Amino acid sequence: MRLARAMKVSDFDFELPRACIAERPAEPRDAARLLHVAEDLRDLAVADLPMLLRPGDLMVFNDTRVIPARLRGRRGAAGIEVTLHEPAGEDAWKAFARPAKKLREGDVVVFADDFRAEVTAKGAGGEVTLAFEAGAGGLMEALRRHGAMPLPPYIKREDDVRDLADYQTMFARHEGAVAAPTAGLHYTPRLMAALEERGVRHVTVTLHVGAGTFLPVKVEEVGEHRMHAERGVVGAEAAAAVNAARAAGRRVVAVGTTSLRLLESAADEGGALRPFAGATDIFITPGYRFRVVDVLMTNFHLPRSTLFMLVCAFAGTQRMKAAYEHAKAAGYRFYSYGDACLLERQG
Repeated sequence: MRLARAMKVSDFDFELPRACIAERPAEPRDAARLLHVAEDLRDLAVADLPMLLRPGDLMVFNDTRVIPARLRGRRGAAGIEVTLHEPAGEDAWKAFARPAKKLREGDVVVFADDFRAEVTAKGAGGEVTLAFEAGAGGLMEALRRHGAMPLPPYIKREDDVRDLADYQTMFARHEGAVAAPTAGLHYTPRLMAALEERGVRHVTVTLHVGAGTFLPVKVEEVGEHRMHAERGVVGAEAAAAVNAARAAGRRVVAVGTTSLRLLESAADEGGALRPFAGATDIFITPGYRFRVVDVLMTNFHLPRSTLFMLVCAFAGTQRMKAAYEHAKAAGYRFYSYGDACLLERQG
C-alpha cells in the first residue's frame, strides 16, 4: 500500500513582492477590494458584500479589542522593546523581547517612573515572562498611557496616532488581543446598515488574538507545527443563534479566521455549538472537516503561514493558490491593512 506524502510547509509557499503589502488601510474602510472566490473569481469591493450574501445568513464577528501591547523601556543603559502576547497570571504576561539576550531572570525593565516589570522566566525564541508593577490604575491603564499599538512586523514603519483607530474594528469591546481580527477592519456603520436591510443577521464572539499568529512556521512538515493557544468566549446567545441558523438551513458566515477557529473549537462532532470559555490551539489544515462555517471572509495571508493553510483547507489549495496569483496580478493589497476575499467552502 502506498502511503500518502506528509504535507510540507513548502506546499503553502508563494512569492509576494514587497509592493503588495499594505501600509495603511483603505479609506473609507468598506472601499477595500473584495475577491469573491467560488467556482470562478470575481473582482468586487467590500461595499458589494450585501449582494453576495443571502437573506437569513448569519455573520459572526470577533469583538476583541487590541491593547497597546508594545512597550519600550530600559534595563540599566540597555534599550529593550517587548510585545505582550499571552497572559501569564495577574499582572503578568508572556512577551517577545528584543534584544532578549540582554535579559536574565530577576532583571527589571523600566518603562516609566511608575511602570516597570521583573523578568520571572525566559523561554525560547526571545520569549520572556514579565511580572508588572503598574501603579495607580492597574496594568491596562498603564498600557494605555505608555504602550503602542502592536502593528505586525511586515508593516515597516512606526505606529502613529492614526493606528489607534485604524487597528481596531468597529466591534471592538473586550480588551485582550495583541493583534487585530483584520477581516473586521473593513466594516462601517453604513455597510452594517446595508447588510441588515438585506436581511443578514450578525452575532459576536470573542477570541483574543495573540502575536503567535505572526510567528513563522519553522518546521518542514506541517504536522510538526504547534500552535500558540488563544483565549476565547462563545456566549449562550451567539451559540443559540448559530445553532438556529444551521437548523433552518441558513448559512454561517465567519468574518475572519479568528471567528472561524473559535466556532470550530466550540462545536461538537455534529456541528452543534455550545457556550465556550477557554483556550484554543486548533490547527486547521487541508483535510479538516468543517463543522459550522459555510462562508469565510478574510484578508490575504502570508506564505507558509498557518492562516494560508487554513484558507486552503476551507476553499481548496489549488483554488487558493490561483486566487492569490490573480490577486497579485490585479494589484490587490495584502495582509492586515490590505484587501479581503470572500471564500465559499469547497465540498
